[in-house]
Amino acid sequence: MRYRTYEELKQYIIDSERQNDLEKVKRAYDIAEEAHEKQLRVSGEPYVSHPIEVAFILVELGMDTASVCAGLLHDVVEDTEIDLAYVTKQFGPEISALVDGVTKLGKIPLTTKEEQQAENVRKMLLAMAEDVRVIIIKLADRLHNMRTMMYMPAQKQREKSLETMEVYAPIAHRLGIRAVKEELEDLALHYLDPIACKEIEKTLEMNNAERTLLVSSMQERIIARLNEYNIEPHIEGRVKSLYGIYRKVYMAGRGFDEVYDIYAVRVIVNTVIECYNILGIIHDMFRPIPNRFKDYISTPKPNKYQSLHTTVIGREGIPFEIQIRTWDMNYTAEYGVAAHWKYKAGIKGKDSLEEGLAWVRQIIESQQEGEGAEDIIKTIKTDLASEEVFVFTPKGDVKSLPIGSTIVDFAYAIHSAVGNRMVGAKIDSRIVSLDTQLKTGQIIDIITTKAENHGPNREWLNISKTSEARNKIRAWFKKERREENIQEGKNALDSEFKRNYINLTEKLREEFIEQLAKRQHYESVDDFYAAIGYGGVLLSKLMQRIKDDYQKIIKPSEQSDIQLAQMVVPRQKNSTGIIIEGIDNCLVKFSQCCNPLPGDEIIGFITRGHGVSVHKKDCANVISSMSDETQRPRWIKAYFADTVAQKGFRSTLDIVGTDRNGLLADVSIVLANFRVPLHELNARELKNSNSNIVATIGIQDVEQLNNIISKLEKIDGVISVERSGK
Repeated sequence: MRYRTYEELKQYIIDSERQNDLEKVKRAYDIAEEAHEKQLRVSGEPYVSHPIEVAFILVELGMDTASVCAGLLHDVVEDTEIDLAYVTKQFGPEISALVDGVTKLGKIPLTTKEEQQAENVRKMLLAMAEDVRVIIIKLADRLHNMRTMMYMPAQKQREKSLETMEVYAPIAHRLGIRAVKEELEDLALHYLDPIACKEIEKTLEMNNAERTLLVSSMQERIIARLNEYNIEPHIEGRVKSLYGIYRKVYMAGRGFDEVYDIYAVRVIVNTVIECYNILGIIHDMFRPIPNRFKDYISTPKPNKYQSLHTTVIGREGIPFEIQIRTWDMNYTAEYGVAAHWKYKAGIKGKDSLEEGLAWVRQIIESQQEGEGAEDIIKTIKTDLASEEVFVFTPKGDVKSLPIGSTIVDFAYAIHSAVGNRMVGAKIDSRIVSLDTQLKTGQIIDIITTKAENHGPNREWLNISKTSEARNKIRAWFKKERREENIQEGKNALDSEFKRNYINLTEKLREEFIEQLAKRQHYESVDDFYAAIGYGGVLLSKLMQRIKDDYQKIIKPSEQSDIQLAQMVVPRQKNSTGIIIEGIDNCLVKFSQCCNPLPGDEIIGFITRGHGVSVHKKDCANVISSMSDETQRPRWIKAYFADTVAQKGFRSTLDIVGTDRNGLLADVSIVLANFRVPLHELNARELKNSNSNIVATIGIQDVEQLNNIISKLEKIDGVISVERSGK
């Protein structure tokens, strides 16, 4: 069985061009080899192969001589007869302190039975606060153990992988060591969800040739354009990590084509000014995807990560993420705090670590202010997560949930019965609403009722963040509220029929819905209604098929359609100001799907018994209907009369902006300055820290509306302004 030797480690150190003390490293190896001489790993390899590999990882991270020596010696005190005093005598207090810190780190507990390990965790925190190299050595130790996890029993594989995913990978993330974090996550994922892992690998492998060609093409085009501006960047391509793809495809429920940053190009330059200049050039070359730009240079992440991120679409129609950063930013992004040793001569950069390790000091300070040992354990867990929030039950059990999760998600994460019987909740002893988003470290107390007939509210489906909570809510309604579900389903289907102008006689309607239920594999119409009611069937996904089926049933001739339109109650004067070519004095109504206004190009649709419905020519419903030969004859020319200019029309604007104080007031001021009637103004908070404002106003024509939209878009914090039905 092949494993690397000390001679290979020595050559690796020499090739790294680091000024490591090879004589001291050799002494550390000799002691480790002698101490572990009779020990074997589960794989059958000599135990000393493990500390050698840990040392390789530390050299790769650019760590100093003391770290490499401590990596070689990290198991001798715990697993052999050598004690800490001997290490101190041979290597001095610095290396001895590192070995002691790593030895006592052990396993951070994942349950609430933590009292016996509190002293070890406290010691680890103190060691980290004094010297962050302790945790870097431990990360290297865990990384090699995960690389060789295939030799362990299945149960041990899952336990270690879960611990790695929940503790060590977040530590690596918090310290900014991207390479270690991503490899730990990918290795753990192989044991936690091997089927999904293989599916991702297979998909990536199938697209490997195409991916390589696309990334190379993108790199060449960017280099050619930047050279025109006398900029000579370093450009490299990358593919998102397995776990990064897994989180978005399997945990967030997206398709592969919805993960915009699977492919990425990294542009590395010398100065910050060049970063922003290149961003402008990139946006000139490619079409940027809205709301996908992030400036981590002006606002670094907590782990000091800095970069510009933008997602663009190239000529091939495939989204690419482009990262733009300086060399210093790249060193920090790849190696985090380890970059202080790899590129900044180590300890001299120690002062700049202070802010990055503030989270460790905060935990220590909270303990000094009176928190007990168990509270220390809980606090360290809460501070390690990057994409999750960690909250607690009143008994101290920790629950990890995705960022943005609400009280509803928490209740169902505890147990289905807790969620189903919930009537309220407290956060840190204060009553809160059930849509309150959770924050790390909070103590959540769910208030339940003993009433037998109590259950969840349907609105919770819109409040919850996790699929687990939504599935449990739907399951309850499916089991406990059949009659209510049937009625809810009927009402929902009726509403969709009305919204899409589906009009059937009672007999035709019964036959139509019966066929629809059979196609969805339900034994009865009531079962179909019930599924709609509890959320098992989403009408939004069925409506296009329903409309297609409806059009096949209803096949009126052109003449009968025109006769229908002319048979409706005539008006003495067309008060809408719409001229319908070929038909005089018929009932005219404006469609609600696109809300046409004077200045829009419009078209009329001859309905059955309801006159002519007027749409914008570019309305999605018009485009869809025009593709159907049976519907095309019912569309006729229409336009606004010249006298309509002074009429008042209603239009609804959908405004999205950052959730800040005063945004609603600023919107109101702009509308007031235009002196337009304000019929409705509503605002609500979105889950992504943005807010949504919906304003219904009275206007004269499209030109006036476009002027209003232009002014609203200039308000500080406004992200987008869209005309409803546009």
